[in-house]
Amino acid sequence: MKNENSISRRSFLKSSAMAGALGAIGTGSTAAVLTSCGGGAEKTSALKPLKEAGSYYVPNLVDFADDGKELKAGVIGCGGRGSGAAFNFLNAANGLTITALGDTFQDRLDSLANKLKADKGIDVPESNRFVGLDAYKQVIDSGVDVVIIATPPNFRPIHFQYATEKGVHSFLEKPICVDPVGYRTIVATAKQAAAKNLCVITGTQRHHQRNYVEAYKQVQSGLIGEITGGVVYWNQSMLWFNERKPGWSDCEWMIRDWVNWKWLSGDHIVEQHVHNIDIFTWFSGLKPASAVGFGSRERRITGDQYDFFSVDFEMENGIHLHSMCRQIDGTANNVSEFIQGAKGSLHIDSGNNAVIKDLAGKVIWEYDKEAEKANFKQTDPYTLEHVNWINHIRSGKPIDQASETAVACMAAIMGRESAYSGAKTTWDEMTASPLDYLPKDLNLGNMDMSGFKVAVPGKPLDAKK
Repeated sequence: MKNENSISRRSFLKSSAMAGALGAIGTGSTAAVLTSCGGGAEKTSALKPLKEAGSYYVPNLVDFADDGKELKAGVIGCGGRGSGAAFNFLNAANGLTITALGDTFQDRLDSLANKLKADKGIDVPESNRFVGLDAYKQVIDSGVDVVIIATPPNFRPIHFQYATEKGVHSFLEKPICVDPVGYRTIVATAKQAAAKNLCVITGTQRHHQRNYVEAYKQVQSGLIGEITGGVVYWNQSMLWFNERKPGWSDCEWMIRDWVNWKWLSGDHIVEQHVHNIDIFTWFSGLKPASAVGFGSRERRITGDQYDFFSVDFEMENGIHLHSMCRQIDGTANNVSEFIQGAKGSLHIDSGNNAVIKDLAGKVIWEYDKEAEKANFKQTDPYTLEHVNWINHIRSGKPIDQASETAVACMAAIMGRESAYSGAKTTWDEMTASPLDYLPKDLNLGNMDMSGFKVAVPGKPLDAKK
């Protein structure tokens, strides 16, 4: 068995020292600090922008959120990501606490409760620790102001829906849906949240990573020209898995091994690779019109997912995006995004690199990683997304990231379903599809396991021919 928490996310020291000196990313002074030019950026004023400055959202990426109203948070899903997000939240500002925890399993809940007490001096009372599939309702009903939703992805639409009904601000870890029914729930709920002036941030942390934000601004300024296509990658070794232990029911095993089961995670094209697909939909402002994909299962130990996908997306304006993702040990790794424009190209990755080249291959802009380190104390995007969330809540300025993230999730769902079936999928068909991955007999005991099978595309060879 591999450790479920073997891939961890970092937490960094909170600080607001640079906030007053430099202000937010998006101002001229900060942009200058974080930009390194190769000789072409001085001509950006003559470029034709894709979007006019001020017409698109740029987050305020200061080190530390402003002081304000004390916020009480509940955490739904106390595993590795839920625990990480809880500490990211607490490190983002003063006046924050966690007052309620919920998880399907007692041991996971206790683990986070013990960490909170040991590391932050926060003692969540037993009366506010809730266990079971319906624990989310009890957490939200306990009197929290905000909720961190980090359960297996299939549950997130209904958790978000309930939080919004109760008027609670939501942080939704990605992906925020795994099927068309979940997609439609998210889209409808996001509209309800906006009507209630709620603040909703999602775990697409690249939207709060400074190299991505600065690169986004350069692309929107017209530095690479009109976007003509791209390739996005998440190729890595196999993730963690949990082999079944004696005494575990069918449902318990699958939830404890959730990242390997397509009904819970959406498969890794949705659960993980959505980050990269999201970069292209974010930068281009486009959604896919259709998808043709393929994939296979070769090495995975548990679950019913594929090991790799390759998808050709045709976007709504006719340009193409190639998406590839793989989780197999001993293969070439690449986690990055490449966007081609009429005048140049952008290559960017989560390692804080971002380079724009002209059509001759000359570097005309490069993100200055060293300047960021010198001028900001908080460089962790997982914390910065909470800084931005808290600032929106305390300033009374609603934000809706769920609608945008839902587009990337649906794109990934289209690619997955095309690979599973071998058929071409379309945006219109998939967004209207009745496909629902949530088992009808969901319970914490044994379930009908006959439906959890690895998909095989196409039709079998006709032996008569």
